[in-house]
Amino acid sequence: MKPSRLARTYLFAAAVCVASPMLPAQWLGYKAPGAPRTASGQVNMTASVPKLPDGHPSLAGTWESEEGYFLDLAKDLKPGELVMTPWAAALQHERESSLHNGDLMVQCMPPGVPRMNMSNGMVHPFKIVPSYGLYLLLYETSANSTFRQVYMDGRPLPKDPNPSWLGYSVGHWEGNTLVIETTGFNGKAWIDTGKGHPQTEEGKVTERFTRKDFGHLEMDIIIEDPKAYVKPWRVHVPAHLLADSDLIETYCENEKDTGHMNTK
Repeated sequence: MKPSRLARTYLFAAAVCVASPMLPAQWLGYKAPGAPRTASGQVNMTASVPKLPDGHPSLAGTWESEEGYFLDLAKDLKPGELVMTPWAAALQHERESSLHNGDLMVQCMPPGVPRMNMSNGMVHPFKIVPSYGLYLLLYETSANSTFRQVYMDGRPLPKDPNPSWLGYSVGHWEGNTLVIETTGFNGKAWIDTGKGHPQTEEGKVTERFTRKDFGHLEMDIIIEDPKAYVKPWRVHVPAHLLADSDLIETYCENEKDTGHMNTK
C-alpha cells in the first residue's frame, strides 16, 4: 500500500529527507476547478484530453509514474534490448551488489534524468507546467524539490554545454506528443536506483510524453550513451494523474548517515 500524500517522511538508503508537514496552504485535497467529474464528484480519469489555445494537448497536471521503474528502468525489456559496454556492465554490477554505494542521490544530489520522472513506491510526483515557448517540469523528489526548463522556441541543443545534473532540454511537438531531448549531463547521476545503470557525459535522453486521456500519460524514453551502452535502448513508462493534489515542499535535511552505509 502506498503511503498517504497527506503526510510523508522519506527514508532513502540512510539519508533522511523530510517532507514539510501538510498544511492547508499546500493545496492537497483542493478540488481543481474545471476538472471533469463523475456523478460522485470524483475526477473522471477517462475523460477526453484538454487542449491548449494553440490546439496542442495540455499535459498540465501533477503526475506519478507506475511503480518499479525507479528501481529498474529496464524492468520490462527483453534480453538483448539493453546491452552495456564492458566498463558499464562492471560498474552496474558493483553498484547493485553493494547496495547502491556511491549513489550521490543519498547525499541529496538530484536523481538525474530520467530517474527523477519515476516514483519509487513512495510518492515522488512531478508537475508539468506549459507556457509560451517554454515547458516547466517541477519535481518533488526524495533529494530536494527541483525543476527542469524545456525550451520550445526552436533553439538547438548546446554544442559545448557546461555539464550539469539535469542537462539542457529542448522540445517540440510531433502530432499530439511532446518530444524532449536532453544532453549535457555531468555523468554523476544514475539511470535508476536498484540496478544502478550508469549515465555518462556522452548521454542523451529523448522523452516522448503522450496524454492518453484526462488521467493517463505515456512516457516513451530512449537512452543513448555510447560510452555505457552498445546501442540505444527504449522503455515505455505509464503515469497517472494525481487528481486534486499537488507537489509539497521537500528538502533533504540529513545526509550524515551516508558514511555508515553497508557497502558489502
